[in-house]
Amino acid sequence: MGSMKNLNSENRVPGRHAVMVLFCMGVLCLAAVSSPADELNQKKMPVIVLEKAVMCGAIDNFKPVNPAVIFSISQGEVFCYSNFDPVRDKTSIFHKWYKKDKLIFTMQLTLSPPKWASFSSIKIRNADKGPWRVEIRDMDDTLLQTLRFSMAD
Repeated sequence: MGSMKNLNSENRVPGRHAVMVLFCMGVLCLAAVSSPADELNQKKMPVIVLEKAVMCGAIDNFKPVNPAVIFSISQGEVFCYSNFDPVRDKTSIFHKWYKKDKLIFTMQLTLSPPKWASFSSIKIRNADKGPWRVEIRDMDDTLLQTLRFSMAD
């Protein structure tokens, strides 16, 4: 008689176990690999979201005071307030101050997670009468909002 191999359950379990382990590893690998759709959705999520932006006469406890669109020269100073929520990563934004269409100055402001309020200001004089605007831009120079206002007597 020829020899016959014993195919008891002890001999078959390691094979089944190995197949099961490989199957589980494959499932885990598939779960760990992000699909192009997942990557696209992550790229669409903005790093920052501008929640509120106003021109105002003062800042008190990081809150805008006396928001307006016309400011008196006698006030002496005007503020641009911007609030971001959420802020996903530490980044910078820019307040670009224009008189008519001439860039007067740019203020870079750093934002940190999870949310952040920031402001910049300008001292005003008699020569500053007329239309102004502040452009709020992100690190990629994308315009987030334009705030228009005037300086008057």
